[in-house]
Amino acid sequence: MLQQYKNILVPVDGSDEAKLAFEKAVQVALRNGEDSTLHLLHVIDTRAFQNISSFDTSMVEQVSDTAKETLNKYIAQAKAAGLKNVDYSIEYGSPKVVIAKNVPINLDIDLIVIGATGLNAVERLLIGSVTEYVTRVAVSDVLVVRTDLNNTPALKNNLKK
Repeated sequence: MLQQYKNILVPVDGSDEAKLAFEKAVQVALRNGEDSTLHLLHVIDTRAFQNISSFDTSMVEQVSDTAKETLNKYIAQAKAAGLKNVDYSIEYGSPKVVIAKNVPINLDIDLIVIGATGLNAVERLLIGSVTEYVTRVAVSDVLVVRTDLNNTPALKNNLKK
């Protein structure tokens, strides 16, 4: 029996890795039929604002507005590719937990499509990789995207820049 994914989650953060994951997630959703829904997610890590002594809500609003612009562009791109069911949400908190557990449970996600980490080995050791965490504890299947739609490794694309 062919596995069909009806609720696909793709976290996007503006990185090249997230863009590759988004593009691949659109194709996966299209292959899984008209009943599939692509859920875009941007997580604002509120811990990043905790160390700012003059914290005010305008900073969070500014980050949120920028995320909305990016997400709306992604939605337009997905619809132009032929996807009918696409939406987005902006969540606040720890990206690792929100992506791996909170949103997948709330939206009944059956596949998370996530970009490979952009961190080097030392950064992963010190702060941990969101992708690595999601692959270990997610409540649904996880597809880690390392290639573009032509199956060219993302590393090769980054070397060309």
